[in-house]
Amino acid sequence: MARKNIVLCGFMGCGKSTIGALLAKKTGMSFVDLDSYIEKKEGRTVSEIFADSGEEYFRTREREAAKELSEKKGLVIASGGGTLTFEENVQSLKRSGTIVLLDIPVEVVAERLKYDTTRPLLARPDKNEAMKALYEKRDPLYRAAADITINADQSPMQVCMQIISEI
Repeated sequence: MARKNIVLCGFMGCGKSTIGALLAKKTGMSFVDLDSYIEKKEGRTVSEIFADSGEEYFRTREREAAKELSEKKGLVIASGGGTLTFEENVQSLKRSGTIVLLDIPVEVVAERLKYDTTRPLLARPDKNEAMKALYEKRDPLYRAAADITINADQSPMQVCMQIISEI
């Protein structure tokens, strides 16, 4: 029996990749990190794509990847932080999956990303202010897209088990 996909969404640093890999292992599903999927197809990192080709180019690749993955079954998909801020991606991923928001307070995100230099949208001197503004813009969009919301400010195993019990 083909299983419905589980699509993890939430702000950068909420644990989508970590929890996604653990969830896939626990459920016997396959794990796909959307950003890594794009990187593999492009042969360069998300940061390089942003630097060389711009955000619009990346968002087009992201839209294509979301559509491709939505045509498959039995996946745990860690969406990129911005993926589900676009209605077209939400509709694609909802067709074959349940969207789970990994909810985390902005203060926890700030602590987790304090030394992270890999996020193109935060590569600026006013990193904390930029992060808070982006969080406030994206949070309502995540909530609107989500079928289930899980408190992600706990251990990855606790979050994983909670997702399994909710689904």
